[in-house]
Amino acid sequence: MYYVKNERNGKEIHDPKLNLAIEYYLLNEVKLDESILLFYINNNSIIIGRNQNTYEEVNTTYVEENNIDVVRRFSGGGAVYHDMGVLCFCFITEDDGNSFRDFKRFTSPVIDALHQMGVNGAELKGRNDLVINDKKFSGNAMYSKNGRMTAHGTLMFDSEIDAVVKALKPKKHKLESKGIKSIRSRVTNIKPFLEHSYQCMNAKTFRDQLLLYLYDTDSKENVKEYVLTDKDWEKIDAFAAEYTDNWDWNYGKSPEFDMERSDRLSVGTVEVKMNVRKGNIDVIRIYGDFFGLGEIEDVEDELTNIPYTKEAITNALNKIDINKYFGSVDLSELVDLIY
Repeated sequence: MYYVKNERNGKEIHDPKLNLAIEYYLLNEVKLDESILLFYINNNSIIIGRNQNTYEEVNTTYVEENNIDVVRRFSGGGAVYHDMGVLCFCFITEDDGNSFRDFKRFTSPVIDALHQMGVNGAELKGRNDLVINDKKFSGNAMYSKNGRMTAHGTLMFDSEIDAVVKALKPKKHKLESKGIKSIRSRVTNIKPFLEHSYQCMNAKTFRDQLLLYLYDTDSKENVKEYVLTDKDWEKIDAFAAEYTDNWDWNYGKSPEFDMERSDRLSVGTVEVKMNVRKGNIDVIRIYGDFFGLGEIEDVEDELTNIPYTKEAITNALNKIDINKYFGSVDLSELVDLIY
């Protein structure tokens, strides 16, 4: 496995727009003979899931007043808060057809490393959360394209939890589904659970220690690296300009909708907004924190310009593989949400 440092001219990058651009550049264009590991630590930012409605996930007033970047990633899942106390990890590998949504495969090495540092209660719980004593310290997501995939996540090492609470706007039914009353009640940092000998670490030294555990070595000199070149950076900059540093990508224009439906389904939160004109679906947008392959626009296209009837919606969804786009969802629950 190759390790890639997110450094430019010897200086570590903390700009989330560039760090996400590095990640997707490695996924799309850098094909090595082994998988790739990337770590990065971002300045204060909110990273939005591919299919989420930015305005409804983010406390825009707080974000603007505190100069917090908002960047949309390419994978599904929910919004997460990043700061200098959060370590982000990313595994990039070939998609073998069986690994997508297999979060255990990619999080187990991280959990094992945490166990070695004394965090014995760390475990994978639910579809994609890492927890300590049922409190979440890591959210994970995946994205697959052209036979390659990235599995990435956050590790809340020593994050400002109050900022997390203020910056995000979780949906009420999402909180209720987990039997909790607030974000603060279900998140925690890793640092308090580490053995005493590790308490002096910050997120960067924690990253360095985690790197040694993942590579089973006592020295970083034994870690195989791929070093980003000037040509790599040209493409990374171009990618950032088109996507991660582009307002239309991160926020996007959202028309006014006549009808809105939102619920917590078996695959996560799914939200549908649409305009119905003369009995037909004129415009429809689908948002959510579900994990899917392909572009959700394919589903929206099938549902556009059809009668707003249960039969027509069912027939349209039967034309596509809904499990590809949403995960293992029942057709009936999806139809009931839309209709």
